[in-house]
Amino acid sequence: MGFFDKLKQGLSKTKTSFDEKINNAFSVFRKVDEELLEELEEILIMSDIGMETSVNIISKLRDRIKKQNIKDAEEVKQALREEMQNILNIDNQLQLNTKPSVILIVGVNGVGKTTSIGKIANRLKKDGKKIVIAAADTFRAAAVEQLEIWAKRANCEMVKKDEGADPASVVYEAIKITKETNADVLICDTAGRLHNKKYLMDELEKINRVITKELPDSSKEVLLVLDATTGQNAISQVKAFKETTNLTGIVLTKLDGTAKGGVVIGIVDENKIPVKFIGVGEQIDDMEIFNAEDFIKAIL
Repeated sequence: MGFFDKLKQGLSKTKTSFDEKINNAFSVFRKVDEELLEELEEILIMSDIGMETSVNIISKLRDRIKKQNIKDAEEVKQALREEMQNILNIDNQLQLNTKPSVILIVGVNGVGKTTSIGKIANRLKKDGKKIVIAAADTFRAAAVEQLEIWAKRANCEMVKKDEGADPASVVYEAIKITKETNADVLICDTAGRLHNKKYLMDELEKINRVITKELPDSSKEVLLVLDATTGQNAISQVKAFKETTNLTGIVLTKLDGTAKGGVVIGIVDENKIPVKFIGVGEQIDDMEIFNAEDFIKAIL
């Protein structure tokens, strides 16, 4: 099965919910008028896209309908697709322009950080890159053990220390090994305890200081892993992590279990942070570079 088929399958719950409501609206409202637009706006809001983004999309759709004198339902639907796609069309290329480059992975516990690291490492390895993984979430023994399993699956070297060790010291050690082995990319896991944001912020700042000091000229990506099933809660997670670190991209996981896939549109619109990876499924190859056109096609 190709990735687009997996994506369609994974987004089937979102598509069923979203497409059904949109098609119902067109069958009830025979004319392309203000009533139809209000109904579409409500559908977008109810599909976890968010109030502000939904209002913006419909406002642009309204302008297009007037300017282009659109009267056909299918043309309205196509214009709606294009407006949603425009939001997601932000440059999402990984900026790994130096050797070594660094990817810092952040996110709350339980969103799929560990599996995402394994899948991203596997993708980069297939591109011919040598990867070192730093197990810097030292507060949960299970996190290190799980990451070790994924590192072995991806056939990558992993640096770890005992539970409770200073996370920044793990990163320091991993940087040393990255240099010694002439690796291309260092991927760092981090702890995800949002209930104590001050502590999390201090920890991330310390890790960032180590990276800046030891690899001052390296490209650095800071990717936030989000669980699509959490819907609007994912938006608050983005805001919380934006306060603690300079996010450069989003990794979207667990799309195959949710009808709330539309939340990604609101997240990107409100934060202007691109989705860089999208995960559909549990296998090591079930992670792909995000494609806005494919995503919108799969839900509408």
